[in-house]
Parts: sequence; structure tokens; C-alpha cells
Amino acid sequence: MADSNGRKLLVEVCNAKNLMPKDGQGTASAFVMVDFDGQRRRTKTISRDLNPNWDEKLEFVIHNVESMDSEVLELNVYNDKKTGKRTNFLGKVKISGSTFEKLGSETLVYYPLEKRSVFSQIKGEIGLKVWYEDPPENVAVPAEEAKKPAEEEVEKKEEVEKIEDEKKKEEDQEKKVDEKPPEENQPSAAKDETSKEVVVEVVNPPVAESEKPKDEKKSLEVSRANGGGVGEIDLRSISGSERRHGAGYDLVDRMPFLYVRVVKAKQSNLEGDALNYAKLVIGTHSIKTTSEKNGKDWDQVFAFDKEGLNSSSLEVSIWRENKKEEVVEELCVGTVSFDLGEVPKRVPPDSPLAPQWYTLEVVGSEAGSNDVMVAVWIGTQADEAFQEAWQSDSGGLIPETRAKVYLSPKLWYLRVTVIQTQDLQLGLGSGSSEPKVRGPELYVRAQLGGQVFKTVRMVWGSTNPTWNESLVFVASEPFDPFLVVTVEDVTSGQSVGYAKVHVASIERRTDDRAQPKSRWFNLVGEDEKKKPYAGRIHLRTCIEGGYHVLDEAAHVTSDVRASAKQLAKPPIGLLEVGIRGANNLLPVKTKDGTRGTTDAYVVAKYGPKWVRTRTILDRFNPRWNEQYTWDVYDPCTVLTIGVFDNGRYYKDEASKPGKDLRIGKLRVRLSALDTNRVYLNTYPLTVLLPGGARRMGEIEISIRFTCSSWISLLQAYSSPMLPRMHYVCPLGRAQQDILRHTAMKIVIARLARSEPPLGIEVVQYMLDSDTHIWSMRKSKVNWFRVVNGLSKVATLARWLNGIRTWAHPPTTILVHIVLISIVICPHLVLPTFFMYAFLILAFRIRYRAKVPLSMDPRISCVDVITNDELDEEFDGLPTTRSPDVVRIRYDRLRALAGRAQSFLGDMAAQWERVEALYNWRDPRATGIFLVVCLVASLAFYMVPFWGFVLGSAFYYLRHPKFRGDMPSVPANFFRRLPSLSDQIL
Repeated sequence: MADSNGRKLLVEVCNAKNLMPKDGQGTASAFVMVDFDGQRRRTKTISRDLNPNWDEKLEFVIHNVESMDSEVLELNVYNDKKTGKRTNFLGKVKISGSTFEKLGSETLVYYPLEKRSVFSQIKGEIGLKVWYEDPPENVAVPAEEAKKPAEEEVEKKEEVEKIEDEKKKEEDQEKKVDEKPPEENQPSAAKDETSKEVVVEVVNPPVAESEKPKDEKKSLEVSRANGGGVGEIDLRSISGSERRHGAGYDLVDRMPFLYVRVVKAKQSNLEGDALNYAKLVIGTHSIKTTSEKNGKDWDQVFAFDKEGLNSSSLEVSIWRENKKEEVVEELCVGTVSFDLGEVPKRVPPDSPLAPQWYTLEVVGSEAGSNDVMVAVWIGTQADEAFQEAWQSDSGGLIPETRAKVYLSPKLWYLRVTVIQTQDLQLGLGSGSSEPKVRGPELYVRAQLGGQVFKTVRMVWGSTNPTWNESLVFVASEPFDPFLVVTVEDVTSGQSVGYAKVHVASIERRTDDRAQPKSRWFNLVGEDEKKKPYAGRIHLRTCIEGGYHVLDEAAHVTSDVRASAKQLAKPPIGLLEVGIRGANNLLPVKTKDGTRGTTDAYVVAKYGPKWVRTRTILDRFNPRWNEQYTWDVYDPCTVLTIGVFDNGRYYKDEASKPGKDLRIGKLRVRLSALDTNRVYLNTYPLTVLLPGGARRMGEIEISIRFTCSSWISLLQAYSSPMLPRMHYVCPLGRAQQDILRHTAMKIVIARLARSEPPLGIEVVQYMLDSDTHIWSMRKSKVNWFRVVNGLSKVATLARWLNGIRTWAHPPTTILVHIVLISIVICPHLVLPTFFMYAFLILAFRIRYRAKVPLSMDPRISCVDVITNDELDEEFDGLPTTRSPDVVRIRYDRLRALAGRAQSFLGDMAAQWERVEALYNWRDPRATGIFLVVCLVASLAFYMVPFWGFVLGSAFYYLRHPKFRGDMPSVPANFFRRLPSLSDQIL
């Protein structure tokens, strides 16, 4: 167990609001019991107050720093039995240790009180501050504090036992009087039910494709059933906790690798300036270690793909380089051979194989005792040494070809409210004696890094200009040092003064309950020596932690958590993705100018975590077999997977790195996945190029979404999608779009500065950062989507018209019977409707998709678009095409916009005709409508409503013999009403 090293957890219980009265007199006398890591603390009791204020600070000792994230802080609020008739439970709060903030970052957070059982009557919320504090590094913890006297320990134990006995009595009394037992007293069967492992069919442990028996390969092909090579595989599910602790790689095939670890060598005849290196040879495969002087310590690991080996022996040789008169002389010191058939196998979590000394066979005239320390074993990609080893299929130790995990920067919203300015020192300009007609126009410009926002202009008069306008920025950790606020004069075109706000000192808040304090800042002129004081400005600044900073397109959202760590909820499940391989990839570039090649790798993005597989060089059917996991906080999110060709891999250091080319992309919505089930599917890769859509191959992915609790999963569907601040203090649509694209730029820039970098073109493609750019293809897609939705309404209208025209008389007669039954028994309308909906949905369950859907070329309209429209979509902004091409595209856009303009005008005219009924724009029409309203009121007063419904329905369904072929009177009257179209210039 790791020592706490003096770390303490502090919990400040501030107050509670709107508690449930449970003392029998309409109030409550509340106290809080706090439990953490076997320690219990209690606050004082606030008598007869449903909004109590404790303001107490409770201290706990963290015994194990490493396991702090897995601990849970539990608070239970009770009504004190001494001041009321009985002790009642008022609510509880559980806070995960992973949300604890360090000293200095704590904020007041209001947690809603939770029920202890289904039948509890709980309401209200409690305000808490939770943080941990480390002791000074140079100050040791005194022994007296570390080991307290035995008497104090005995007293504490007695006190804890008393509190526990009191709590048990309270719970027993609560069981009898108020509510059912709490969760900890529920039968163990409920817990066993949620912790059961899912037992399904067993498939043999994954091995290399070449080592699989023929009958297993056949069964695998059969299981990919009935969907054009797309199917699913059921595996014996491992519980989420076991998979978290390293029992992974069950969604991919185990790829055998030959591992060779060369540690060092010792030679008896080594010269002082000699350079030594080791050389490994397996058939046609050969690789050298780095050259080292005298030390002779390499400690390098090499991983050879076992399926690609063309020899049964491994030869390790030690070489020496001597430089004599600018001539490099290479001499082999000795060799040692290994039979690959005798190499031991290692399967994690076995301990690493210990290297051994081997005597080298002396070559030529070399003499002396020469040994090399080597370890050779056969493992899989699950081996700990795999990630840092030289790999024969991914170009060795080149950083651009390695598998890496990236994290998006933590983003916050920074809100700056410009209130007013005072004592502005405005210059009078030149010596002109002409009086000014109006005062100067002022505005405030705020800048954070590359973000600049401005307030509206205010005319400065006798009073101090007041704005009360909020400006919102996107701030990423680590924060930019200063926020620069400048007051600008529009009339003179000069700056009045500026002030710098230290971002690290800005207050943080998690909700709208606590208004941040405002401050006055002195303005300084551009030349501080000449103008050290130019007035002052009143600002209210805060870092908003209650929002989720949107950094991806809305339709591919993968994370909706708030920025503040204190508001984080525990994950509801675990997402595991196995990136198995790709098939039939097309060449995207030429190698040595002679043949096509593809160096493919995969990028997967979910939440702030990005994963990148290793690059498989020069293969059209690469096999990665890498597995990754993510915590899931919301089931209605999207996993994005993209395949790219590595254009940054160059052996020549003088050449500039190129761009990574797109091969294809797919998205998987987690809500479409069944829990605790493995999906093994093959998805087509289609990429849109200026020449049209192109099928680039297929990718094989296995996915499993594990959820331990159905209750938490169903509760997620009833909770709001975004954090609370998005609804109580919403941001405008235009403002959200600006902030979203700003956040995307920050993420792109941060990932591009990683090592190895994740290319700008890769991040833009994964985030769909170009969704706001005009595209004729996307306009057609959205138009067809609208038409598809309206077609359902048109189908219903055609069905009603068929009934109305007696196209199928039995159906029309049945509708008459239904209408009569509705009038006679109106209370059966809603039960019948919902039962009918239930039967339809239950019948359509057999049509549900068996495979998670991904990108659909047909919906994307890639087959009905012309090359010129595609070229327009790939054209940048501003355009780089010739004026003639731009003119043709502009004329086409005008024609399309003209039709949209006419459609919008027709829609507006319909509403304006409705308004014309009561605004007397046509006095005669409004007079007629006035008389109709009077007659209708008298008629409805005399005729019962059911008679009106039945009569109007029978009139609508009358036989065509009794119906004319001209429009009805109400339709004619409505079409004659005026609109505002005649008033438009």
C-alpha cells in the first residue's frame, strides 16, 4: 500500500436548499454524515430550517494516494431525532475520488440529493467544496502525527462505534416508519444480478490467421452471415473490471512476433575508439543496433512478424568499426545462432524473460572471450515490449509510424463582461478649433491569444459609457498568460488605453448561482511612460466550468461532459474497439516511381482520447490487431474511425514531410449497439475525391459496449444531453458556431504540436470541420432528407384522400365505424392509439438493423453529383479557380437560390394571409370572418361537440356523387386574403 505522504482530503459542507420537511411540523433539523475510506465525520445540527447553512470544514486522511481515484466520498443528510419526532433520511450524495480537485482549484458545487431507495421522498440539493491538499515537499510529517497515542485511537474507535450504532438505530426506525431499507441492506441477489458475466458462445482464443484450423476458419466465415460479408461473433464476455486491468486483446487476433532483446556485449580485445553494434539476421531480414563506444550497452528490442520470416534460425553477430585514415573498417567479433523451433513462448501477464550471456563463436583471427547478453522469445502484440520495440512491419523506430495515444486539450469558456469605463483620458486630436458635433464612438476590444471579440459602439458623452455586454472566449489549458482588454476610439482610429488581466487569477464557477465579483482595472496608454494612466474599466471575468466546450460537429458528438471536474459523473460503461485489419486497399501513391503502394494506419476518436495505430508499410491487406478502450458517459454518442495513408514517413531527412491522404472513414453510434455483445463487421471505405467517390477497400472492426447497470443506462436517456448551464444560460446559435470552430482550431493546433504530430488534415477530417462550407452535394443531401420526411406526410395524405374518394369502399366504411365508436366511447381513443403504436413497433422489431450502420454513399449523393460540383466542394475559401468557372458556378447558385427564395416567399405568404384575418387589411374579408365567428359560436353552443365532429367527418367522407370538382368555399376565401408580397420593392 502506498503511503499517503500526509495528503488530506477536505470537505467544506456549505449549505443545502429546499430540503424535504420530515419532522412532522413542516420543517427539518438537518445534519450531514460524511464517510470516506473508513473515516466518518458529522456536522452540527441546524434546527428547523429547510435551507440550512453549516459552513463546516471536515478533514480526512488519504491513506493510499494511488487508490484515491477509486474511493468514494459519501454524504448522508438526516433529520436529527433530538429536535423532531423521529430521525429521517433526507438524501445522499456520492462523489467519485477521480473528481477531487487540488487546493486552489476548488469551487462551490451544488449536488442534487439522491434517493436511497425507490420509495424515498427526497428533494433539494447540497452545496459542497471538495479538495485535497498535499503537505510541503520539504517538510516531513512528524512521527507524533504519524503515530498517535493509543489512548486517542481508542477514543476515536469508541466515538465511531457510537455513531455507527446510532446510524443503525436510525435506519431500523426508518424502515418501520418512513421507507424501505437502503441499498446496502437490499438482498444480495440484486447485486449479483448486475454483476453477472454474460455467458455466450465460446470461440477459440485468437491466434494468427495462418495457425487457425480449417474448420475454425470455415465457422468464422459462416458467422459473418447474410449481410454481404458482414456479421457478428459472440465471445465469452469478460467483466468490465477485468478488462480494465489488462485482460484485453480478446477482440482481435493474437499476432505472433519473434522478440529479440540485445542488452550488451563484453569483449576482451576491444580497442579504445572502436564502435560496436549488434546485427540480427533471419533469412533475408537483417537489422543493426545503434553503435556504441566502450560502454557496449544497447538494450534494444526487435520484433519480427513471425508469419513473414523465411528462415528457421536467428543469427546474432557483434561487429566492430575502426576508423583508420578516414577509412571505416568493419570486423565481425563473433556470432551466436538460435533455432527458432526451440524459442520459448511468453504470454502476458507472465514476467519478462531474463536475458542470458551467450558465448560468441570467434570468426577469423579474433581471439579472446567475447559474450553477448540476449533474450529471445515468441510473444504477441499484447507484450509490454511491443510498443517500444523495432517492428518489422511498421518501419522500425521511426516516430511517424508508431502507435500513439493523444489527448485533446482541456477546454473552458472564459466569459468577460464589460460593464463600464470611467475617467477616460481622451486626446483632443489636432489643434483644430472647430467644436465637435458629437462625442467620440468607443468600443472595447478583448483579445485572448488569437481570439478577438468586440463590443458594440457607444457614443461618449457627459456620462461614463456603459456596455454590460458579455464576450465569451475558448481557453485551453495551460492558459494563455494574459487577457488584453483595449478601449478603442472609432473617430480618431486610436487606442484610448489597455489593461491586462492575468488569466490564472480569474475566478472559476460551475453554475449561475454565484455571480463572480467584478473588478476595476486601470487602463494604460500605448506608451506607458507618456500615458501611465488613461482611465479605468469595470470588468467581471470568470472561467465557466459548467459548460461543455463543443469542439466537434453536432452530428458526431462523442463527449458531453462539463469542463469542471467536480461536475463529472461516473461512467456508465466501457467501449472496447479492436482494429483488426483492412482488405483490398487501393494504392494511393507510387514507390520509387515504379509501382503503387499504401502505408496505412487507423485513427479512432471518442471523447478527448485519440488513438493511432502503427503504420503498416507497403501492404494492401494490413493487419493491425490493436485493441483500445474508452469510458462511456453517454450512450447517445458517436465513435469515429478513419483510415489514412502515411505521407510523413521519409527516409531522407532533407525532404519535407507530405500530407496524410484520406482512405476512408466510418462512424458508429453507441446507442445502436447491444450491451455486452461483440460486433465483428467489415465496413467499406469510401472517400470523396475531386474526380468522384472511390471505393478504397474495407476495414474490419470489432466493437463491444459493456454496461454493468441497466438502471444507469436508462437514466441517461432521461437526463439532458448537455450540462445544466447550456439551458439556464444558453449561448446563441451564431455564438456557438463561432466558439465551436475556435475550439476546433485549438484542438488541431495542439495535436499538430505533439510528437509525432497528428496531422492537421487528419484532425480536420475526423472532426468534420468543413461542415459549414457551402457544398452543392450537401445541399442536395439535406433537400432529399427534407423530402423524405415530408413524403411520409404525403403518404398519409394520399391514404386519407383514398378513403375520402372511396377508392376502397370497405376501408372507408371501417373508418366510419371507427369514427362512431370514437364519438360513443371517447375514453378509448388514447388507449387504442398507444396499443396500436405498441403493436406496430413490436411487429417492426424484426426489421431492425443487425449490423451497426456507418457511412452510406447513397444517402451522401455521391453518385448523382457532377465533377464540377465536386470540384467546387474541394475548392478552398477564397476560391482559386478562374473567373469564368466562378461565374458559371455563381449563376448556378443564383438559379438554385431563386427557387429557394420563391419557396420561402410562398411560405411567408400563407402566414401573412392568416394574419390578414384579424388585422383588417381587407375590411370586407375580415367582416365576413367576423360574422362567421359569431354564427359559429351560436352553432357550437346549440350543437354538442360530438355531433359537430361526427357531422364534419361524415361530410368530409361523403361519396364522390355528392361532391363537386371545384375548390371549397373556405379554400377560395383563404386564397383571396392579402399578403405582404405586394409591398416588397
